Amino acid sequence: MKFVPALIALAAIITAPAHAQGAIGVVQRGKYVCELPGDASSSAGIAQPDLNFTIKSASRYSTQKGRGAYLRRGDVLTFTSGPRQGESFIILSPNFMRLAEDGKPGRLRCVRSSR
Repeated sequence: MKFVPALIALAAIITAPAHAQGAIGVVQRGKYVCELPGDASSSAGIAQPDLNFTIKSASRYSTQKGRGAYLRRGDVLTFTSGPRQGESFIILSPNFMRLAEDGKPGRLRCVRSSR
């Protein structure tokens, strides 16, 4: 009977997805401005204002469409509720991240622009 809690904990570890194995952390608070890369004939980035978001606290974010929660595990930020639920970003530095595409950094980039 005293082994049951240990078995439950072991089962949770074994069934956790590989991308969720990093340490739990937080993201720098502030507004994140998102853009797609431009090309040589235009600006360096093409603004995507509908995708901007603000990190409010250690687990909360907001967008123009509403608020939600996020979870950071290692270098992966995942929106767990709210208007961006299910989206994941790869954190490349404290102020810079890219939308995850097949587990790798994608084209969309978001940079912290203010606190």
